[in-house]
This record gives sequence, structure tokens and C-alpha cells, in this order.
Amino acid sequence: MTTETQVANWRAIEALRAGVPNRDAVQALGSSQPLVETRFREMLDNVTESFQRQNATEGVLIAGDFGSGKSHVLEYLQHVALENNFVCSKVVISKETPLYDPVKVYNAAIQSAKVPDRAGAALNNLASKIDFDGPAYEDFYRWVFSPKTKLNSRFAASVFVFERGRGDRYPEVSERILQFWGGARVPETELKSWLRELGEVATYKFDKVSTRDLTWQRYHFISRLMVAAGYAGWIILVDEVELIGRYSLLQRAKSYAEMSRLLGLIEDQFVPGLGVTLAITAAYQSEVMDEKDDEGKIAEKLAASKKADEVELAQHAGLAMRKIRRLPQERMILNDSMNIQDIYDKSRTIYSRAYDWSPPTDYESNNTWRIRQHIKRWINTWDLVRLYPDYSPDIEMSELKERYSEDLDLEDSEDESNEEWEN
Repeated sequence: MTTETQVANWRAIEALRAGVPNRDAVQALGSSQPLVETRFREMLDNVTESFQRQNATEGVLIAGDFGSGKSHVLEYLQHVALENNFVCSKVVISKETPLYDPVKVYNAAIQSAKVPDRAGAALNNLASKIDFDGPAYEDFYRWVFSPKTKLNSRFAASVFVFERGRGDRYPEVSERILQFWGGARVPETELKSWLRELGEVATYKFDKVSTRDLTWQRYHFISRLMVAAGYAGWIILVDEVELIGRYSLLQRAKSYAEMSRLLGLIEDQFVPGLGVTLAITAAYQSEVMDEKDDEGKIAEKLAASKKADEVELAQHAGLAMRKIRRLPQERMILNDSMNIQDIYDKSRTIYSRAYDWSPPTDYESNNTWRIRQHIKRWINTWDLVRLYPDYSPDIEMSELKERYSEDLDLEDSEDESNEEWEN
């Protein structure tokens, strides 16, 4: 066995021990969720066809209890996406990346994006792959400059400047444009200066645009850019979606609406070339939506305002909540009745290769334990027995209960409204 193979197995064991599987662990253990994988591969096919059909690709929403393997499944799905020539991002919802803030979610998606068979920043990789004289780029260029596209003119102006610089002829200019495409502030003064140097300043008029609208246009733009660079599209995997249960009611309403938009559920707001999969806890429906009466309270609060944008927000939020309700019917709740013997054998093989030591062939199992609990218990036991052969370990486990009480440290990042509703 080579040193490289041993290190890969060691990385896999450490990832499984931490409960956050990496690519090595996923390749070794594989996937035990065939229905989820089938639905995900169907989504990939639909993303590829969405440019021709000009229709929405409905994303995938999966659910599972804490420790049931949601993170492992998402890591496996990322592996599938990259193998099928998609650029793939993984976003973890957190205080720093709240789901109700589309700017932060987009920025996290860009920063975490992986390009198949390439390391480094995704946008730089995409830029280096563009063939400015090829048919894929010609299609992209026509789309950007078409009046039917309804992109803000800053995108067309930046593409014009970037192309004239051929990406690397003027590296400082190209880098500023890539930063803009990736979510940074529009380099408006610099952009006008560059256009003047190229004799094109009169062609572009920079109208006012909100940060939210500009962010959603970036999804359209980057998905098309990825295809122009020779990739099949953009896949975004979103974990820890259940964190929205800790938000205020208004923040939850905005988060549900953002879920609907990402999942392609809003008829006139879909993004060709983009496919999104979100993971949430199976208990979310009962412990948040039912306990806090989200459907009733969100509809009541927004309808009372009689403002068109808030009525629309209620409608969009309702789409995501109905999607969550349909999880059992769509059979997207992770199957926890896996073959424990098979998982044990695979974990044992990884451990043996990592430490050049053979764990015992017998194992302890319990129907109340989650997959993560099984694996972590096995690994910790093997560690103790390997290091202390005469020791008989007795490891206790207790359930970690997810809390959905409102987190007052979470603040709405929107400048347009400081109003927050109580639960």
C-alpha cells in the first residue's frame, strides 16, 4: 500500500470521526440513498436541458434526523456533480450565511465553488477556460447583450472590457471584473474609465439597481458563464437549512421565499443552468412549522400589510412550506434502515488501511443509534483497543436535541427594513 493511499484512508477516518465526511470518506463508503441519488441525477439532466427548454429545474429537498447522514449524502452528491462536469458549491447555513440574505448565500456559493479537475478559485478557472473565438462563448456573448435578457448593463460593459483584455492581457482590470462577477461592489468608476479608453462609454447607461436584484442577476450570469467555459452548469448544495427555525418570523418568511427561488418553484424567477439541493432536519415540519404556526402567522402578518411586495413574499414563502410538507410523499426523507454490517465492514477496511491494524470483526449495534453514532462509536473503540490492548472500553452516547428557539444574535442584514416580527 502506498503512502498516498494510507494518507487518504487516514483522512477518511478523521472525517468520519468528526462527523463531517470528506471526499475520501464518501468514495470509500459510497451512498446508501438510491432514491435521493436518482432524483439528483434527474435534476442534473434537467439542468443541462434547461437552456433549450427555457423552463425551471425544480431542485431537490432532502430531510433526515440529526446524525442520519445528510452531510455524507451532500458530499456524495457533490462527487456525482463534479463527475458529470458540473461546477459545484456547498453552502452551510449559519449566522455568517443566513438563508434570508441572498447576497451572503451567493457569496458563499461562489467562494466554495469547485470546478471539475481543477484546484483554486472557481472564477479564475472559468476565465482561463473561455475560448473567446468558440461557439459557446459566442452564444454567451449574444445572450449577455440581448435586450430580452434584461441584465443590468454593468454586466454587458464588464464582459466587453474583459473580452477586449482577453482575460489576462490586463490582469489588474480582469481581476476587478472577476471580483464584481463574484459578488464584490461594482467598479463603476473604473468601468467607465476602461470603457472610455476603448471608445465605448456612450453605449452603456448604468441605471440604479438594488443589491438584491443584482445578486439574482449574478446567478443567471455565472450559470451561463460556466456553460461558456465548457461545463454543464452550476449545482449548489445547501446544508443546515433547519437553522431558519431560529430566525424571527419575518426572517423565516424571507428564508422560505429564498428557498422557493433557489428550488425553482417561482414560475418567473428560475435560472437556466442552475440546480439546487437543500438538506433540512426531518423534525423541522413538526417542531418549527407546526409549533410556531408558520403558515398561518406568515400569511396573516403579510396579508394585513396589504403591500404588493409583502403579499408576493407570502405567496413565495408558501411554496417552500408546501414543498417541506411534501417530503414524505416525495420519499425524500433519508432512509435510516441501512445495512449496518456493510457500513461496518467498509469502515473497518478504511481503518485497517489507515493504521495498518485490523479491528475486530464483531460489532455492537442499536436500533436507536444513528449512522453517525455507530461510526463514531466504532472508531473511538478501535482507537482505544489499538492503543491499549488490555483495555475494555465502554462508550456512552446521548442524543443531541436540536433547539429551534429564536436566536436573538441573528439580525436582519437588509437595510431596507428594520422591522422584525415576534414569533
